[in-house]
Amino acid sequence: MPAQQHQARDAFDPPLRSSAINAPALEQLRERLSSKPALKDVVPCDDTLRWYLRDRYFDVPEAEQKLISMLSWKKDFQPGKVTAASVAKEVSTGKAYVHEHPDNYGRPAIVIRVKLHKHHEHPDNYGRPDIAIVFRVKLHKVGQYPIDDSKRLCVHLIDSALGKLPEEGEQIVGIFDMRDFQVTENADFAFARFMIDAFFEYYPRRVGQVLFVEAPWVFIPAWEAIKPLMRKYSALVRFVSCDELSKEFFTPERMPSEFKKR
Repeated sequence: MPAQQHQARDAFDPPLRSSAINAPALEQLRERLSSKPALKDVVPCDDTLRWYLRDRYFDVPEAEQKLISMLSWKKDFQPGKVTAASVAKEVSTGKAYVHEHPDNYGRPAIVIRVKLHKHHEHPDNYGRPDIAIVFRVKLHKVGQYPIDDSKRLCVHLIDSALGKLPEEGEQIVGIFDMRDFQVTENADFAFARFMIDAFFEYYPRRVGQVLFVEAPWVFIPAWEAIKPLMRKYSALVRFVSCDELSKEFFTPERMPSEFKKR
């Protein structure tokens, strides 16, 4: 395995699945959430509590704060009501999908074709600008679809990818096809903001790596604007070529077709 690849994958590998040493932290977090009248009936299962504790390195107050933010989002967004039928129109654009094969590390892959993703001309219901996940970036057209539709597609893809994890699997990988990226059409910062929140706030440590494939130089200013929003998670991002993607992350027969040499 190439050293660079090993380092990228291990940068944020989660702690062990269970540890008797951290059992008190789990109990403390459960009790803190249950003590709040507004939350006592919606306290997540222990597996979810463990994910947030692991993400916050078992700092209970920090995990609690992040969980409260997630529960507030779930109450407003209702991700459980997102179905394949409700995102069918967005899916039909082909701008993002869950690849049929995992990468070489067994991680389900979400492929985002950025050129098909057009940024949104209007803010969301909270007046915030937009941002996104593994899409063919050139297919994301700003303003082409309502921001909330793109958000639902993002959540649907994450849940679908997590549903493909093997029994011992924990993380997925996001692959952004950056070819033909254009700032005026595909730089959707509002959607990017949501996608960052989804990846790292609502599904913490579930995304093990983000790959930007063949990113053109015109994307660099946009990346410099997005990078601070990701904070420490920016270390999970790697810029790669199609050749690197094929050599390090997929076997030839499992490579997403759009990245194969013609």
